[in-house]
Amino acid sequence: MSARVTVVGAGFAGSEAAWALAQRGVPVRLIEMRPVVQTPAHQTGHFSELVCSNSFKSQDPDSPAGLLKSEMRALGSLVIPTGEAHSVPGGAALCVDRDRYAAAVTEALERHPQVVIERRAFTPDEAESLAQQAAEDPSHSLILATGPLTHEPLAQWLATQTGQEHLYFYDAVSPTVDAESLDRSIVFAQSRYDKGEGDDYLNCPFTKEEYHAFIEALVAAEQVPLKDFEKAKYFEGCMPIEEIARRGKDSLRFGNFKPVGLEDPRTGRRPYAALQLRPENREKSLYSLVACQNRLKWGPQKEVLKMVPGLQNADFVRLGVIHRNTYLEAPKALDATLQLRARPGVYVAGQLTGVEGYVESAAMGIYAGMCVAQRVQGQEPVLPARPCAYGSLLMHLQDETPRHFAPMNINWGLLLTPDEGVKMKKDGRRLWQLEQARAAFSQWMTALA
Repeated sequence: MSARVTVVGAGFAGSEAAWALAQRGVPVRLIEMRPVVQTPAHQTGHFSELVCSNSFKSQDPDSPAGLLKSEMRALGSLVIPTGEAHSVPGGAALCVDRDRYAAAVTEALERHPQVVIERRAFTPDEAESLAQQAAEDPSHSLILATGPLTHEPLAQWLATQTGQEHLYFYDAVSPTVDAESLDRSIVFAQSRYDKGEGDDYLNCPFTKEEYHAFIEALVAAEQVPLKDFEKAKYFEGCMPIEEIARRGKDSLRFGNFKPVGLEDPRTGRRPYAALQLRPENREKSLYSLVACQNRLKWGPQKEVLKMVPGLQNADFVRLGVIHRNTYLEAPKALDATLQLRARPGVYVAGQLTGVEGYVESAAMGIYAGMCVAQRVQGQEPVLPARPCAYGSLLMHLQDETPRHFAPMNINWGLLLTPDEGVKMKKDGRRLWQLEQARAAFSQWMTALA
């Protein structure tokens, strides 16, 4: 088999891009540097490894995240059905056993007859050579899906191609604890408002005094220093808890640690604040601290987190870390097929495009693979209509309105809204958005057929 397309990076986006190409009959070479060269956040050589949360967000088909998943399934996603096959309890969210899930994605790609895998670093010289070949021969293309931890030499090459400094922000990983080390006389099982199974989440309830002592210690704890040339630019959805706490003593209590929908069985009342734990594997032997991303040094981090009620004897099998995320200013750098405007035949997928989240990154991998398959097979690109979830994400990536461009998840605000002046109640507006999205996606699927 002679590969006509090279996909660099086997994370969520690269795995989906390679799968989309292979399933459409296009031979593909998939290059992944791990485990030969590791990143600050990854621990294995598995494809599509989860480095932050193990949640793929809501499974509700009437939510933006659920809508996007349904579109991905229809387009032949590898990630979504694999995640469902290796799910763990997560209330309304699709949460996965990270090791089984990543191993299954890796095996599927290794066994595909149209995929050749190379485990090594990819160099800027190779990128330049393949970019020139792709520009001269439409039957060849290059997809860069190297993700938020793009190797620095390749990131610099990519920045040069786009004619601008590449943008970046910081994303933090939540700690993970051994379930056996939790104090079950304090920690209680309950999902907010009793949604999902009763033991999907565990909760660490704070009294007022415990919460204020925790906040005081949190903001005083020593952080890992940034390098001299770096500036912290956090994506709001992954803001470290110490940064949130600095905004005000109640900011976590009304945010990540909100106690609404919970009742402490010891008191019969809602706690003052609550930290939630979510199972990290099917056996529920490991739990992650939900939305507890931080960049504290490991010693102080343990001390502070053990002040959380129920975690005083916690065995932390993984502590929070901080790592750089890299992405392009998509409206200036990419066209509607995720192709570099300055280098025909070179495509970008995943978080590099300016989307945020596992599912969104995977979705852009599928789309990049589809667009490249159309190119190498001599077909005109078939773009998604604006109202569907895919069209809404691409709208974000193509919107040239003057602004500070930043990564974004799929959300109600991205979906098409009724014309100005049309008055609808919230539920009616969301129903209208879903109807428009589903009709638009059906039309796109017809056009793709």
